[in-house]
Amino acid sequence: MTTAATASPDPVPAATLIRQLAAELQAHAPFSRMSAADIETFVAASRQTYYAPGETVLQPADGPAPRLLFIRRGAVVARRGVGAGLAGVHYEAGDLFPAGAVAAARPVTSTYEAVEDLFCLEVDADTARELAARSAALADHLTRRVLQLLEISRAQLQAEQGAAALAEHSLEAPLARLPRKTPVSVPPGTPLIDVLRLMHDKRVGSMLVLDDAGRALAILTRHDVLERVALARPADDTPIERIATQPVLTLDIESSAQDAALAMARHGVRHLPLTEGGRVVSVVSERDLFALQRLSLRHVSATLREAGDLPALVAGAAQIRRFARHLLTQGLAARAVTEMLSHLNDLLTERLVRLTAAAHGLDLGRAAWLAFGSEGRSEQTIATDQDNGLVLADAVDDAERARWLAMAHEVNQGLDACGYPLCKGNVMAGNPELCLRQRQWMLRFERWMEQGAPEDLLKASIYFDLRALAGDATLAGPLRDLITRRARELPRFRKQLADNALRMRPALNWRGAIDATREGDAAWVDLKMGGTAVFVDAARLFALAQGVAATATRERLLACAAAMKVGESEARGWVDAFEWLQMLRLRRQVGDGLDDRPADQPNRVDLRRLGAIDERLLKEALRMARSLQQRIELDYAA
Repeated sequence: MTTAATASPDPVPAATLIRQLAAELQAHAPFSRMSAADIETFVAASRQTYYAPGETVLQPADGPAPRLLFIRRGAVVARRGVGAGLAGVHYEAGDLFPAGAVAAARPVTSTYEAVEDLFCLEVDADTARELAARSAALADHLTRRVLQLLEISRAQLQAEQGAAALAEHSLEAPLARLPRKTPVSVPPGTPLIDVLRLMHDKRVGSMLVLDDAGRALAILTRHDVLERVALARPADDTPIERIATQPVLTLDIESSAQDAALAMARHGVRHLPLTEGGRVVSVVSERDLFALQRLSLRHVSATLREAGDLPALVAGAAQIRRFARHLLTQGLAARAVTEMLSHLNDLLTERLVRLTAAAHGLDLGRAAWLAFGSEGRSEQTIATDQDNGLVLADAVDDAERARWLAMAHEVNQGLDACGYPLCKGNVMAGNPELCLRQRQWMLRFERWMEQGAPEDLLKASIYFDLRALAGDATLAGPLRDLITRRARELPRFRKQLADNALRMRPALNWRGAIDATREGDAAWVDLKMGGTAVFVDAARLFALAQGVAATATRERLLACAAAMKVGESEARGWVDAFEWLQMLRLRRQVGDGLDDRPADQPNRVDLRRLGAIDERLLKEALRMARSLQQRIELDYAA
């Protein structure tokens, strides 16, 4: 055995010793999931070392982490740097470290010392990476340390906000954790009068119709009783399935409470049957979610749907921002928060469009309100401006178009009053260039994609994430189909998209450190322009090149990774980095008290306000963005 100070490579261990050490390693992750041959390769390439208590094991000055260590006995702790003083940022018997630094070929960010007699097996970093290239279990383990840091960061956010434990009290909790309620049901063919008596006796507001296998066929609600029984007056012996609502909206029991809350809000229901293998096993109500959700998503949704004028919508917009703050204090992931925010913003916009169109005497069957950019992707943060347009039926004449244009201008002003600022680039439906007949939109997209100069495409890329929010959605379908089809047919267009995706560089300098902009005492980074925009642009390029119909960045990245034969670990890294940057944007916006209106720079974060863990994660996320752009450079090199 050699000490660290004088260690030199040991001769290749004897076959018997290799087998003994391999058996020892096999009791620990990731070796427990690795093949025997790969474990023996690791052992054969290793050397045994000893560190005395207090001796430095690794430090940033070593440069890119030179070796991967398996601790056989003893422990290591961060004494200085990012990990110092943080629970969980230490290593003990059975651990491999420094996983993230070896995987990324970068220096460690803390100085690690032995806290007692430390005995290790060490493999040089290049050998470790070569082995990880053929062992999925080892590769996964080497990337997991960043995920652990994400969990630490998330836990710290919850502690700061005074939230309850995420696993038990957030909307991410699976519905299976809620107490099961045996659903009150009847078989098909049950007479209406018997069903009404049973509802009265059981004091329930809905009745399920189940077949012999327990599958939901129909549901009778109090609303149905009023509309289809009290007013329609069917015969008492009418079979229940002729009156009840079909089909039944259900959720799998493994779905999250977030999924249930969104379903209730979108469909205006208070109860959802829960299934397991297609069989109804429980029912969840809005009231059941209140323990997880002190503010009701359905309540905010109902407020927006019922708003009768602009002042009511302004009040509803304030509720949306308060609700977003509540979601963040629960520790919800960025995807859940932005999805719910986008859903509520959709409701507000749709209601405002409907009210304004009615006031102008316009028929929404002749137009569709389009959302572009983050709203089109359902990825809106709390501080978001407007990106919208109008597509009109081709039958709309110039006089009617003028009326639609006036309506759109009024909607833009109303959204501004609600806290969604006017777009500085004038990407709004009140702009005559964005209030067009369907035929005109089609010609414009064709021109951008076939003949557009790079600067034209740069301005146009925001439109490629379009989605219809109000009016006749079928008017938007041909636009999306055209974009998807022509993107696969035009190599020049894809090359221009790639050039655009490389235009926005991650906020890193040539040494791989965070490249902050200094103004006075502040050192800030724009989390959108120097961070999330890189992932958004790359995901759009990949999706259009692969013919993927999804518009959300997460779904685009995951779907395209499979098509591009990208490893699961790498694809997960893209998504995790994007969503962590989104979460940091949300935290910045909530932390600045954005209850009423956004700050002037809602996406800038001052590095001095970040804790050590968050700064480390920011650097890792930006490095992932850089690696994503490197892939684009390789795939689309001139």
